[in-house]
Amino acid sequence: MKVIIRNPHRREFELEGSRRVDALLRELDLNPEQVLVVRNDDLLTRDVVVRNDDTVEIVTAISGGIDLGRIDLGRIDSETDGDGAVGIQGVPVGIRRVR
Repeated sequence: MKVIIRNPHRREFELEGSRRVDALLRELDLNPEQVLVVRNDDLLTRDVVVRNDDTVEIVTAISGGIDLGRIDLGRIDSETDGDGAVGIQGVPVGIRRVR
């Protein structure tokens, strides 16, 4: 499998074989509470098996927020893509959760 890590610099390498996301993160010595694993725009949970021919991207999860006092909430319409992901009108949702 092709693995791309953005943590914060881009590293790219190949691993042989299939494995679950949790095993992959242990092998790479990455804390699953601090990263997101994405395959084809799908957010993968720890129990998903990543196959030998897959490409996965591992990105550092960051949190933050916006100052709601500075936004006119009357001008923002939320939307859902039908898969439970919520976005703001005009901003693509992008990543879906895979179970």
